[in-house]
Amino acid sequence: MGRGNSTEVTEFHLLGFGVQHEFQHVLFIVLLLIYVTSLIGNIGMILLIKTDSRLQTPMYFFPQHLAFVDICYTSAIAPKMLQSFTEENNLISFRGCVIQFLVYATFATSDCYLLAIMAMDCYVAICKPLRYPMIMSQTVYIQLVAGSYIIGSINASVHTGFTFSQSFCKSNKINHFFCDGLPILALSCSNIDINIILDVVFVGFDLMFTELVIIFSYIYIMVTILKMSSTAGRKKSFSTCASHLTAVTIFYGTLSYLYLQPQSNNSQENMKVASIFYGTVIPMLNPLIYSLRNKEGK
Repeated sequence: MGRGNSTEVTEFHLLGFGVQHEFQHVLFIVLLLIYVTSLIGNIGMILLIKTDSRLQTPMYFFPQHLAFVDICYTSAIAPKMLQSFTEENNLISFRGCVIQFLVYATFATSDCYLLAIMAMDCYVAICKPLRYPMIMSQTVYIQLVAGSYIIGSINASVHTGFTFSQSFCKSNKINHFFCDGLPILALSCSNIDINIILDVVFVGFDLMFTELVIIFSYIYIMVTILKMSSTAGRKKSFSTCASHLTAVTIFYGTLSYLYLQPQSNNSQENMKVASIFYGTVIPMLNPLIYSLRNKEGK
């Protein structure tokens, strides 16, 4: 794409949050605590699953990768977010912005597919319990996890390539606390129609496809549970996947609000708040949800 008379951008200025100065220190402390808690919780869950022989099953193989993904994408954005409260000019190099966006997009996409895989795992565990060891073999769940990382990498690479091939001549000020796609494209002086289409196609497909997998998995799960004659059996079966259902509801509710709502001039601050919840709070909640809802993880 041609750059015309535009000046080459070598760095971006992350504007961060439009909050009054007296609240910045409070927000910094709160968000720092959330980030540290998220790291401790997710690292702790990985170590627990790795060291406890009782948890060496596919049902816990997937949560440990979910914890790893959460660590990666929250660490991609949290340091710069925290820096925005301590520095007036929160600058990031062009290359740094590319890397941040690529890492964030890779692991955020992988997160979607891991949650869909975990829904399928719940479906097999409840609806086909006798065939579970054969269907969910070690080879299968390694392939499924590898596939989620590969899809995330391809998706993010294409998205990143198209986003940063633009000419940036309007400004170098990104109205966000990290390098996200739409705020970056807002600075472009090139035609961004293709980018908008790609954004809708990639994000829309990832969300819709994984959501459909989850929805249909839980439809079959609920039908199977309702057919059970034993109340104890119903309760045990539902509790098996209750933690995942809770995590999915929070995750997709926030993500759908973040990327699928119509954009408007006064929605940017709301988007930043949603990004905080999605990028830092949810990774903190996931270890709590899985450990509190599963007896083996207590």
